[in-house]
Amino acid sequence: MSTTNTSSAASVAWIGLGAIGTPMARTAAAAGFPVTAFDLNPAAREAVADVATPATSAREAAQGADVVVVMVATPAQLDSVLVGEGGIAAVLTDATTLLIMSTVGPAAIEQTLTTLEGISSHVVDAPVSGGAARAATGDLLVMVGGADADVAAVRPLLDALASNAPVVGTKPGDGQRFKIVNQLLCGVHIAAAGEALALADSMGLDLEQVHEVLGTGAAASFMFADRGQRMVDGAFDDVRSALTIFVKDMGLVAEAAQEVGQDVPLATSAQGIYQRGSELGWDRRDDSIVYEVLRGRTD
Repeated sequence: MSTTNTSSAASVAWIGLGAIGTPMARTAAAAGFPVTAFDLNPAAREAVADVATPATSAREAAQGADVVVVMVATPAQLDSVLVGEGGIAAVLTDATTLLIMSTVGPAAIEQTLTTLEGISSHVVDAPVSGGAARAATGDLLVMVGGADADVAAVRPLLDALASNAPVVGTKPGDGQRFKIVNQLLCGVHIAAAGEALALADSMGLDLEQVHEVLGTGAAASFMFADRGQRMVDGAFDDVRSALTIFVKDMGLVAEAAQEVGQDVPLATSAQGIYQRGSELGWDRRDDSIVYEVLRGRTD
């Protein structure tokens, strides 16, 4: 995480204080950026009041800000932030850079550009990967799409939030395309970890030993290490990444694949597993609960 001279730091409006948005906002403030923050949940706003100025609406937060960061969960939420009640489109100007760090898919970015025609052309698409722990230390991967000048305007903030923030394309939407590939891999890896451990359990193996031994060999992966440990521990209510995120993201993968005519059979299979978990009412539980889905459990 880099630090910035407070006197020269861009003012930041932060909209969306969820599991990752909150530590990101705190990291930005710790790096010297003056942050005004908004979330629909008053408790979330109060939770960052020691480092950021709470706002009563997204519009109030965005008024006069140099950079407006949006870190919400879905395309519908992004649209609401822009043009819903208290939406920010009314106060954006061509001096504002809109930094969309949510995973919402390229279609939502295209809609945003259309919505902002004649209001602001400065949009940077920069979805993140890495989770809440890495967000708190400024160690995220950020996949950045946008015009050179717009990216340059937000580069100090990106460098404070991420250990790696490569430009992956020159137009907004390119970051989302990269993130879709990232989520395909993550979603399949989590499902594969769940399937492997479910098989191990069904064969009567010691899950802790399976996780420890296989985690040292060619089968190791970040998701097997991280989500696999949660599966072994049964820590499904210690929610670090909710199942609903992968229900949404694997849907974005499916949409993108259909648009370009690419067959994604592993992603399709994994999507079905997440959807089954959702149908069991487990949306707000940790995504490692796919292990329980694969073991055929329902409560």
